[in-house]
Amino acid sequence: MAEKRRKFDAEFREGAVRIVAETGRPAAEVARELGINETTLATWVSRARKVGGDGTLGESEREELARLRRQAAEQAKRVRELEMERDVLKRCMVLWVK
Repeated sequence: MAEKRRKFDAEFREGAVRIVAETGRPAAEVARELGINETTLATWVSRARKVGGDGTLGESEREELARLRRQAAEQAKRVRELEMERDVLKRCMVLWVK
């Protein structure tokens, strides 16, 4: 006879995912301790990581962070170029005044 499917409330799921995320222990080990299927917990952890619910960044947040880091690197490069131009112009001005 088929086993009846168990339902877990959102608080239990979030707690289980938090245990995996905060302790760094394998999902399979935590699942055995909690008495749930390893695949079930692995699915919860995977979903939480996608949306960033386990303290990690979601996919869209990672993309945005990468984009912002690229922009910051480009801006830093532009600032260095402008500073070099300013320094050259200062030296030229000193020579021109003499």
